Amino acid sequence: MDGNTIVVLLVALGGVAVGIIVYALIRKKAAADKLGRAKAKSEQILDEARIAAENTLKAAQVEAKDVILQAKADFEAEAKEARKEIKQLEARLVQKEENLDRKAEQLDKKEGDVAGREKGLVKREQKMAAQEEQAQQLLEARTQELERIAGLTAEQAKDTLVQAMESEARHEGAKLIKRIEMETNEIADKKAKEIISTAIQRYAGDYVAEKTVSVVDLPSEEMKGRIIGREGRNIRALEAATGIDLIVDDTPEAVILSGFNPVRREVARLSLLRLIADGRIHPARIEEVVKKVENEVENTIRESGEQATFDLGVHGIHPELIKYLGRLKYRTSYAQNMLQHSIEVGFLCGIMASELNLNVKQARRAGLLHDIGKAVDHEEEGPHALIGQRLCKKCGESPKIIHAVGAHHEDIPPSSVLAVLVQAADGLSGARPGARREMFESYIKRLEDLEKIANSFEGVGNTFAIQAGRELRIIVQGEKITDEQSVLLARDVAKKIEDSLTFPGQIKVCVIRETRAVSYASK
Repeated sequence: MDGNTIVVLLVALGGVAVGIIVYALIRKKAAADKLGRAKAKSEQILDEARIAAENTLKAAQVEAKDVILQAKADFEAEAKEARKEIKQLEARLVQKEENLDRKAEQLDKKEGDVAGREKGLVKREQKMAAQEEQAQQLLEARTQELERIAGLTAEQAKDTLVQAMESEARHEGAKLIKRIEMETNEIADKKAKEIISTAIQRYAGDYVAEKTVSVVDLPSEEMKGRIIGREGRNIRALEAATGIDLIVDDTPEAVILSGFNPVRREVARLSLLRLIADGRIHPARIEEVVKKVENEVENTIRESGEQATFDLGVHGIHPELIKYLGRLKYRTSYAQNMLQHSIEVGFLCGIMASELNLNVKQARRAGLLHDIGKAVDHEEEGPHALIGQRLCKKCGESPKIIHAVGAHHEDIPPSSVLAVLVQAADGLSGARPGARREMFESYIKRLEDLEKIANSFEGVGNTFAIQAGRELRIIVQGEKITDEQSVLLARDVAKKIEDSLTFPGQIKVCVIRETRAVSYASK
């Protein structure tokens, strides 16, 4: 190998070495650039991550503050409510404590009063014992003085008193006999009382109290608005269709129906109940329901009249009269139902007719129809007895029935036994205790007055007015009233009743004195 070749090789090797160095330098620079870019990018990512972390931290801090504030507010509200309850409890405890203190003071005061009264009672008892002993001594002295002045012993004075009482008793007996004779002389008085009392004992009718207003219960308060309707059209339609006033006031869940005609009031009540149950309340529906209810009420009226005739066993009555009888179901007088009253009068007439051996069915018929005029007395002029007489004549009733109906209030003079029977039965049905409100109240007042009169006498323990006020039973205290004083007490009570009260018939005053002896056997 020559020198040139070596030089060339050296030059080539040098070029390669230089290329390698240059390439290494280029690679080093590229790596350095890449590393710089990576560092810059990592720093950017770190900055972004740091910013995001700071934002997340700030958001978390804000949210944590909100949670803390909400929890603080909730805690303060709960604490405020708890403090309020504690204050209320404290107030209640203070009030209870004051009440207890007041009651304790009252108990202490009462204990002091009781102790003082006990002391006073003991003193009074001792004083009364001394007074009783002194009175006994004074009585003995007075008795001896009276015996000395009168020249009579106690036995002789007792005989004189007994004779005076016997004379007075004879006088009272003579007055009683005279009164019995006067009562016996009245025409058929005793027999009439027996017949009337028998009729009352054999019949007891139902008593029905009704009023001139009806109350309809509502399911809720909002139903009142639906009943009134827009601008009041529903309530006006209902009032126009039934002729009854609807009163919608502050009464909770209730509407009041007011009207003098009980049939129309019943139609209005049933119609309103149907409308409330149906829920459809408007003028057209109201008219439809009212018409249906009117037909149903008419059927009920007819059925009630037929049932009344069936109960009394009266047949062949004109259908028009049966309809008028049914209308009496919705009519009252002094709170007494007129249909029940008519049925009762019919039964009473029949009972009294059987006692007198008269026609029972005819008497029942007259009694049932006697108040038929009250079914239309608000539509026609005149007394209801004469209106009923015209109705019976129009429907072909017999002259005896027509006369009994017209004469039961003496609008025309009664001229038959049947008319008198109807009068008596009508009076019995209306005047018996409990039949009519006014009579019932006066009856209770008379019983109270009887017991009050008896209780006003000294020595009376208990008093009972029995037998509907025909007997007054008085139980006296045996240690205060003797057997002889019981006789005088009965007479004094009877005399005071005669002077103080006005009553029909007689009142028996019975004084009862009981002596009890109690002993115990033991081992």
